[in-house]
Amino acid sequence: MTITDVRVRKIAKEGKMKAIVSVTLDNEFVVHDIKVIEGEKGLFIAMPSRKTADGEYRDIAHPINSETRQQMQDVILREYEKAIPTEEYTES
Repeated sequence: MTITDVRVRKIAKEGKMKAIVSVTLDNEFVVHDIKVIEGEKGLFIAMPSRKTADGEYRDIAHPINSETRQQMQDVILREYEKAIPTEEYTES
């Protein structure tokens, strides 16, 4: 499996969710609504999910193994970092 395209839509409002991402696999299959989340230990991805009748959220699509998840996360977060405008900080 090769990730052939990553599209990042940044979220403008404040909060833990930083972006929504679409990933194309092998130029043949796309997964929409992957979230980039700011957690206590840094950024991570959350796969698209749906709320069940009992109030839990279950992934709609997800990697089968941890190596594939890590590969997807690495590529997505790299593209997310590229999409962030460089901010200049000035000292007062």
